[in-house]
Amino acid sequence: MSSIGNKTYEPASPQRVAFLGLGVMGLPMAGHLARAGHQVTVYNRTAAKAQAWAAEFRGAAAATPALAAQGADIVYACVGNDEDLRAITIGEQGAFGGMKPGAVFVDHTTASADVARFLYAQARAQGLHFVDAPVSGGQAGAVNGLLTVMCGGDPLAFEAIKPVTMAFSRAVTRVGDSGAGQLAKMVNQICIAGLIQGLSEGIAFGQHAGLDMRLVLEVIGKGAAQSWQLDNRGPTMVEDRFDFGFAVDWMRKDLGLCLQEARRNGAQLPVTALVDQFYADVQAMGGQRWDTSSLIRRLRPQA
Repeated sequence: MSSIGNKTYEPASPQRVAFLGLGVMGLPMAGHLARAGHQVTVYNRTAAKAQAWAAEFRGAAAATPALAAQGADIVYACVGNDEDLRAITIGEQGAFGGMKPGAVFVDHTTASADVARFLYAQARAQGLHFVDAPVSGGQAGAVNGLLTVMCGGDPLAFEAIKPVTMAFSRAVTRVGDSGAGQLAKMVNQICIAGLIQGLSEGIAFGQHAGLDMRLVLEVIGKGAAQSWQLDNRGPTMVEDRFDFGFAVDWMRKDLGLCLQEARRNGAQLPVTALVDQFYADVQAMGGQRWDTSSLIRRLRPQA
């Protein structure tokens, strides 16, 4: 059975591409590129995973990022953090060393704006292009090819990668120059953190009041309280199910980036800082890999 959902792909000229990092997001994203007709070579730190992907999607696996990038028009990446990103780009056997002049590196990692700007400058110095392009939509969005991609970088590089990137996206938008994509993703995570905390408090309040919260969510979901989080996470929060989705550990990493950037630019994030500490409480409860909607666990009596 395929590890990606069904999708109708928009026409795009076939390209030779590489994809670095086959985690829960990267694996289906690379799969959509292959299904859309592009020639895909993948790299993953665990080589067996890359070989399994190549067998499923009739692509190729490479032993290093540099080898995967050789001859590619576009090199995509989705890894864990700034350190991982530096390693696969400018580290020993990094992709920048294997890319042909004029090729574009597209980074889907949620990373800092500083590392995006640094790698943009490094790429320019080597005759390459770099686009920071974090995504929203979670694992389900990656599997179904319905991610929202927010991009920072040069307009010409963005236009070159947009039609190919649509293979795993519902929207690909340039929001500004280098680093702007990562800053936009920080806005996304700040908003989500506040929404989930508010949803947690509302559901916990309703349950303490003895309300049928499945019914209440259905009702308020037709009004001003409606949100993706309410529609998709509200019912599972009522059921106390969190063994899926975007992990608490990942959210804390992302909120750390937001708070670091706020210290630099002077923005005030009092709610974000508080919710970040609430997530630390969830981690202490053993919820490192629970979905982010597990914030509600803090508001329930502990056994």
